[in-house]
Amino acid sequence: MAIDQRLNELVHYALDQQLIEVDDAIFCKNQLMEILNLDESEHSVHEEAFEGRPLHEILDEVLDWAHKNELLSHNTVTERDLLDTKLMAVFTKRPSEVTRDFREIQHADRVEAATAWFYEWNQDVHYIRRNRIAKNMNWKTPTEYGDLDITINLSKPEKDPKEIAAAKNVATANYPLCLLCKENVGYAGRLNHPARQNLRTIPVELNEEEWHLQFSPYVYYHEHAIVLSAKHEPMKITVRTFQRLLDFVEQYPHYFIGSNADLPIVGGSILSHDHYQAGKYEFPMARAAEEEEEVLDQFGDVTVSKVKWPMSVVRVKGTNKDQVVQASEMIRKKWQNYEDKSVGIIPYSGDTPHHTVTPIARFRSGKFELDLVLRNNLTSEEHPMGIYHPHKEVHHIKKENIGLIEVMGLAVLPGRLKEELNQLAKAMLTDQPQKEIAMNEEIAKHHDWAMDVKERYPDFHAENAEEILHQEVGQIFSKILSHAGVFKRDADGQRAFLRFLETLK
Repeated sequence: MAIDQRLNELVHYALDQQLIEVDDAIFCKNQLMEILNLDESEHSVHEEAFEGRPLHEILDEVLDWAHKNELLSHNTVTERDLLDTKLMAVFTKRPSEVTRDFREIQHADRVEAATAWFYEWNQDVHYIRRNRIAKNMNWKTPTEYGDLDITINLSKPEKDPKEIAAAKNVATANYPLCLLCKENVGYAGRLNHPARQNLRTIPVELNEEEWHLQFSPYVYYHEHAIVLSAKHEPMKITVRTFQRLLDFVEQYPHYFIGSNADLPIVGGSILSHDHYQAGKYEFPMARAAEEEEEVLDQFGDVTVSKVKWPMSVVRVKGTNKDQVVQASEMIRKKWQNYEDKSVGIIPYSGDTPHHTVTPIARFRSGKFELDLVLRNNLTSEEHPMGIYHPHKEVHHIKKENIGLIEVMGLAVLPGRLKEELNQLAKAMLTDQPQKEIAMNEEIAKHHDWAMDVKERYPDFHAENAEEILHQEVGQIFSKILSHAGVFKRDADGQRAFLRFLETLK
């Protein structure tokens, strides 16, 4: 079908999704034509009906045409994304209109309906790419701490060598200052910065400061939101952090919100711009049991407990928001300087701090909750990447930092694992699995683990191979979380944890 009809199909998609109105159709068609350097149209936008194909199929055909007609320098994912985002911007409302629509739904119905609408709208305008999100692999693994969530994330496309080489030739720009700045809204992008013409944010006031809510384009969980400061300032966990987090759940009680840690090694975040992650999702850590609950009398009805979790979590709860904030700040300060060399807890090396927290807020059963996950970024000769970081023995599965999402029990594993696990299963089913694995460069790193799995599962066969490997990956994630725990779940570690809790009374 001719490019002219593909553009008509795009316009009909926008009409079907109520992104535009009938009176906008010709105007939008003309804008699409301008972007593609088309001067004439053979078919009226109102001439025919279309079946309603998925958006990505229509856009792929338009992009193929653009490449054939030399509108793309290279037919790479980056250049295709830059162009299709520019096309979808034609159907994307101005920020003020999106905010107005959001507020109207919020006031007429409730904030939960407003975020649900905004989430779908982000998918309709292709900011969240449904076809890429659908590629992600997800499963659950039962452990002593409950079911952990495992995902192999395939929604973020790999860059090919041509893209990397081309990006090196693009001059470094200082606008926007980073990927989280509010100046990204509507930004055209470049080879080394993603297009954001279809990005919109919702203003949110937190602690009397300007913040913005948007959705992540990669969606690790339902309504995966980013809450970012209007100012480009470094991440820092302070009493103001706790105030903002609880202000947020007061306004969005159906969401959790949390912050990555503010020190290197103990988080997977952009430290140059203060921001949080939120969403409508119950993580495994939120379901974990509470142990040894105590009332902090100096803060009214505020209680503190440790959580049955492989990482070291102090749960703070109370009906009074300000008292929960102040209690949490007291705990953060205590932890910042806490030392217990008997279990390797060391707060400073000279003037360099090692202690911080990963905070997560909720509003549940009429109470404000703050989970303070105790973190430490100390390194050693044995563990140069971090003592409380995934240890070398598990690097064949994951060696990246443990950030907020994983702290809460959702593993975000590298995309390479999809093919590696597939190849590994095939090799393990051969007559000489040791030889087959060792000879394959891609999976040789899994050799010792695979042979251990093979020994523990004598009934390992083609029908159950994938499920067994998935569950064993989940068990490794549980081990990774235990590596990141500052107070281990053994008897010595838990006694040490209780000693810390005693200092809070």
